[in-house]
Amino acid sequence: MTSFNEKQHSSLSDHVTTTLDAYFKTLQEEVPSDVYQLVIGQVEKPMIEYILNHTEYNQSKAADILGINRNTLRKKIQTYQISKA
Repeated sequence: MTSFNEKQHSSLSDHVTTTLDAYFKTLQEEVPSDVYQLVIGQVEKPMIEYILNHTEYNQSKAADILGINRNTLRKKIQTYQISKA
């Protein structure tokens, strides 16, 4: 049996796997498509929002933390319509 503390320290990968498992179980007879985009779309926006908040919306710092170019970050901010809270 898994303890609460072990669940608390699950990796992001474990959470993605668990979520995908649940997603595929709900499909029943449907054929999945664009799973890659589905996952990226669900993860990327909140990750960018979190990092921007963490850096007090400093795009240069956020881009460094994310490991992407600042211009790429700006495009993603526009794509996801992210604004300061």
